[in-house]
Amino acid sequence: ATEEVSLDSPGRDVLLSDGPSPAITPITPPTSVITPRIGFAHDDMFTHSSFDEIEEEEGGDSFDMHISVSDPEKVGDGMNAYMAYKVTTKTSMSLFKSDEFSVKRRFSDFLGLHSKLASKYLHIGYIVPPAPEKSIVGMTKVKVGKEDQSSNEFVEKRRSALERYLMRTVKHPILLKDPDVLQFLESSELPRAVSTQALSSAGLLRMVNKAADAVNKMTIKMNESDAWFEEKQQHFENLDVQLRKLHASVESLVCHRKELSVNTAQFAKSAAMLGNSEDHTALSRALSQLAEVEEKIDQLHQDQANADFYLFSELLGDYVRLITAVKGVFDHRMKTWQKWQDSQMLLQKKREAEAKLQFTNKPDKLQQAKDEIKELEGKVQQGERDFEQISKTIRKEVSRFEKERVKDFKTIIIKYLESLVQTQQQV
Repeated sequence: ATEEVSLDSPGRDVLLSDGPSPAITPITPPTSVITPRIGFAHDDMFTHSSFDEIEEEEGGDSFDMHISVSDPEKVGDGMNAYMAYKVTTKTSMSLFKSDEFSVKRRFSDFLGLHSKLASKYLHIGYIVPPAPEKSIVGMTKVKVGKEDQSSNEFVEKRRSALERYLMRTVKHPILLKDPDVLQFLESSELPRAVSTQALSSAGLLRMVNKAADAVNKMTIKMNESDAWFEEKQQHFENLDVQLRKLHASVESLVCHRKELSVNTAQFAKSAAMLGNSEDHTALSRALSQLAEVEEKIDQLHQDQANADFYLFSELLGDYVRLITAVKGVFDHRMKTWQKWQDSQMLLQKKREAEAKLQFTNKPDKLQQAKDEIKELEGKVQQGERDFEQISKTIRKEVSRFEKERVKDFKTIIIKYLESLVQTQQQV
């Protein structure tokens, strides 16, 4: 039977060792790729004047840290090859042993870090930034193929995504102090990360869907009487839909600009060839000048396509995955509530059983029933505390997330508009 319960939610409180020195091949990123470095000052997650309004606080921030992921190298040959990245941290925070340090990490190390953080924090209401998605096709080309433009672009896109992932992780005041994060940034070697197939954003999506299925199968339906949670859940559902639509539009725009660049380059080449075969000197010179102009326009199209991708498309893609993580913590809150309700129902049944034992005068089983009731009462109290805690944590996390989202979009939109203006001026 399905029972409805109305409930308010009160606030409360390594680089791997793969054998003897494998061959190391440096990967050179494409020269035309725009790789903006994005770093934002960080507001403390517990200091905000309201949950419904995002207030920009200028100054007073103690976050002084920048992480760069650079120098991608192909280690090994064939299908056993992998990419290693140099992770450099610059900071004046006393949390770290020095002001600047570097380590080597491979992609599976990043996935392993996310897996550890998600297992520790996601179920208690903290929004854990998702790691970049795995790409079997892209990495296979890097492993077995020769160095070309497409493989270089893939490596550069991944490098940029890993850098953004680390910056978002360390900007979280709780995750920053986690021992696994400190070890990842400082330790020269890490234990090998295993079972990374499910650790990427796709894996996170499966985890969230699994949690959502569990919520849908709840025997007691949660009648959300907290208007804040109901409003925020609807807000993130709508935001998810609109972000996905905009992301698809920008990706289509990137493809269009790249195609335009290819066609412009072909036009420039054809004009140059015609100019070389033209006997009339003035006409030949005019065609050559036209080819030069088209070559410059081709480069502008390439640069703008890269700006479209690295400045705007990647931001949207990141936030589509982040919204999935946000929705995940809401699902974990419902699961926590369900666990609490299950304990209450079991306690009620045990009390009814105790009453029957008293009525039938069975003292031998009565003490056992009392012990079970006492244990269940402790579980019910703990369940209530857990639910109140995760509710409070989610409120703070959503407030912090919304502040960061507004800052990110404001900064990137300004940079993107500047790139558009610059391109138009050069044209």
